Amino acid sequence: MANPFSKGWKYLMASFDTKIEENADPKVQIRQAEEAARQQHAKITEHAASVIGNRNQLEMKLNRLQKDATELQEKTRVALQQADQAQSGGDANRATELNQTAELFASKLVTVEQQLEETKELHAAASRSAEEAQRQQQESETRLQDQLNQINQLRAQADQAKMQETANKSMASMNDAALAPDEAVPTLDKVRDKIESRYANAWGAQELVEGSVQDRMTEIAEAGRDVKASSRLAEIRADMEKNKELEQ
Repeated sequence: MANPFSKGWKYLMASFDTKIEENADPKVQIRQAEEAARQQHAKITEHAASVIGNRNQLEMKLNRLQKDATELQEKTRVALQQADQAQSGGDANRATELNQTAELFASKLVTVEQQLEETKELHAAASRSAEEAQRQQQESETRLQDQLNQINQLRAQADQAKMQETANKSMASMNDAALAPDEAVPTLDKVRDKIESRYANAWGAQELVEGSVQDRMTEIAEAGRDVKASSRLAEIRADMEKNKELEQ
């Protein structure tokens, strides 16, 4: 059965890592990636240098053994020649000593030739390893250059993103300031309501004044009409009386 505490701890650490990843500075992560790529290339280069160095060391040993073998061959040949000369000259003891010396040189030559063969095999293997290590180092260098190019692009994109974010924040703050109403300044709606209220009141007062004047004008007109009607009525009665008199 799984340990609940261990499971919860793993979840907490995973959540913590996620938060760190979300809040991490992209430029810091880019620098970390660059350092990791350079370190990896440095390790491969160091390993290749060690392999190539081993091959070079074997080459130096091989050259030294070849030189030793050549010298021992020459010394053996000279000792044999001198032994033959001593034997021809009747100096048996000298001939024996020179033959023993030739045998000693020949023994050393055999040992050197064995070391030479072993060193040749080791050198051949080291040469193949050195070629492979050099190939890997060159590939690593090419890969590092490609990574550095990508890192430079990412760094430029991060700078652009930061500039854009700064611009967005500035625009947002400007918009907030522009949209936020100023309490010290009346809004357009309040001004409109106030003006319309004053206009409506003035209009109402004007209607009252106009209504009062119209009523008075109507009364005067009606009074004038009444006077004219009375006068006309009197004229008609006077004509009627005059006509009656004429008829009589």
